[in-house]
Amino acid sequence: MEQPLTLRADQPLRPRSKHRVRSRGKQHIAPKLAQQQTQEQPTLPADVPVPEPRPAEAQKADTATMKERKAAGPKDADASARIDQEKSRQGKRQHPEPSAPELSTDTNEPEAPAAVPIPTQRPDIAEPEPPAAAPKPPEKPADTHDNKMLPDPRSAELPADKMPAEEVACRERLKTLGVEFEEHKAEHDAEIGCSIPYPIIMKTLGKSIGIGAGAELNCRMAEAAARFAAEVIQPAAKAEFGADLKSIAQASAFVCRPRNGGGKLSEHAFGNALDIASFTLSDGRTIQVGPVPPEKDANFLNTIRKAACGPFKTVLGPGSDPDHALHFHFDLEPRRNGGTFCQ
Repeated sequence: MEQPLTLRADQPLRPRSKHRVRSRGKQHIAPKLAQQQTQEQPTLPADVPVPEPRPAEAQKADTATMKERKAAGPKDADASARIDQEKSRQGKRQHPEPSAPELSTDTNEPEAPAAVPIPTQRPDIAEPEPPAAAPKPPEKPADTHDNKMLPDPRSAELPADKMPAEEVACRERLKTLGVEFEEHKAEHDAEIGCSIPYPIIMKTLGKSIGIGAGAELNCRMAEAAARFAAEVIQPAAKAEFGADLKSIAQASAFVCRPRNGGGKLSEHAFGNALDIASFTLSDGRTIQVGPVPPEKDANFLNTIRKAACGPFKTVLGPGSDPDHALHFHFDLEPRRNGGTFCQ
């Protein structure tokens, strides 16, 4: 018959002093060991955080500790617990877990787009192809300095069977001015274009004013030269030198040729121009037309040159161009609105 586990009241309790002594002895030994191990380990800084054991590891450690405590019995339970706690503290001090990095609280950082946008491709622009052949420059106009002259209506003028009344009246005026002249046959060159239907050859420019031989002009130009000599040159010679004009040396009258430079017929080709090279006075003085004459000669020549612009439509002389450096050129070229060209 089994005895009940309940102790009988009449049985005295056993003394447990032996177990208590052992338990106390272990309690005294454990703190000494802990203190000794603590002194051997270096002191860690107080601010190092001690991480807590992971839940899974802590559960395993608790299970192993419970098994050890059950095997050792209630006598060693308290001492084993203390030893485990000391070991746990030492392990944490020896192997501290790194502190977790702080999470950034900056909310201004832009979030990365879900997909990077692809830039739009530029359309292909076809480059212009170079021309097969380089364009040729425009052709230069034909040379105007050839022998072909521009047409002039005066080139077609021919003498009539009977002299016109205008030509007859011009000759009567020349006789009144004291001009000596003789008639000459008509001049005409169909190839070049020169033409004087009713030319005359002047022997004098008036009373006592001679002119070089061979001065062939049309009647209108002859009258203009005779009037200019009597009305301008004669008074200028009297005023500047105190002498009369005796004669004029002509350098050119009728000449069938184009202008210097070509392109147009000269007024000489129509007997409509007279070139004067010098003036001879009654005292024997000769005044040459040139670029640098003496002072008195220059004053006389400048007076004549200025006065000629009006009665004549073209006036050229020294300084105009190299072709007129040594003579005066006077002509009656027809211009628009009766204009003049004087240099």
